[in-house]
Amino acid sequence: MTEDEAVDDELLTIGAFAARARLSAKALRLYDRLGLLPPAQVDETSGYRYYRAEQVERARLVALLRQLDMPLARIAEVVEAPDGASAADRLAAYWADVEARVAGQRTLAEYLRGRLSGRSSEMYGKFEIETVDVPEQVVISEARHVLAGELPAWIGASLGRLEAAARECGGVTAPPFVVYHAEVSTESDGPAESCVPVADEAAARAWAEQHGRGRQTKVSVRPAQRLAYTRITKAQVAHPQILAAFEAVEEWIEGAGLEQAGPCREVYFADWDAAGAQDPVCDVAFPVK
Repeated sequence: MTEDEAVDDELLTIGAFAARARLSAKALRLYDRLGLLPPAQVDETSGYRYYRAEQVERARLVALLRQLDMPLARIAEVVEAPDGASAADRLAAYWADVEARVAGQRTLAEYLRGRLSGRSSEMYGKFEIETVDVPEQVVISEARHVLAGELPAWIGASLGRLEAAARECGGVTAPPFVVYHAEVSTESDGPAESCVPVADEAAARAWAEQHGRGRQTKVSVRPAQRLAYTRITKAQVAHPQILAAFEAVEEWIEGAGLEQAGPCREVYFADWDAAGAQDPVCDVAFPVK
């Protein structure tokens, strides 16, 4: 008997099952190897795979999900869902992630088209640049190597931790900010440093000594400095939209005859959760001299 011959009324050979599922035997062997569609039975002697008719729907579902470029782990979540509603919810969550990624790529493509076509000055002209003098600050901070995709979650979590710590350090004295000591992108991981200005240096150092070693937390006194900055909305904070803001400030600094005097930063002065997409929430800034 060959692997493609019929066995009995309950089991189907891989060839017969492939015909019903409208898939190739090669695809079924792949799904078996990936753990997505194991055979109902494997002959110990011959190694032939046999399937049950009720597995046809699962086989077709796996094939369709793969056409969505769904990662294997996400496919497993869908096909192993306890019921159809749960499976549909998991598919919807995956597709929302896909659409968000495509939207980001579309925005990046538009940004790059502007640069390549020589419309950079037009893009930069949309930003109003100002300067502000910042006094000396006692800062409690947390540093991490982080990629662009991980950055929003890390910023929210790290600033939350530092603002909670600030309650034991005399309170927050100025808007929190994030300093980029090197490029953060899909390929470069910084590091970035979340910073919260606090009132009591001694209390901050005591807190960092007791609680901060696991997250590269430190306390420093930042000297007074002048910042060149532009104010952006919540929608503009997303990558890559924010790149145009950074480049606009850099171009303004050069045009004003100033020099950059330190790494760039994002200063978060508004309630992020309460803000709408078009509400100002952040200053993109460079120290200058």
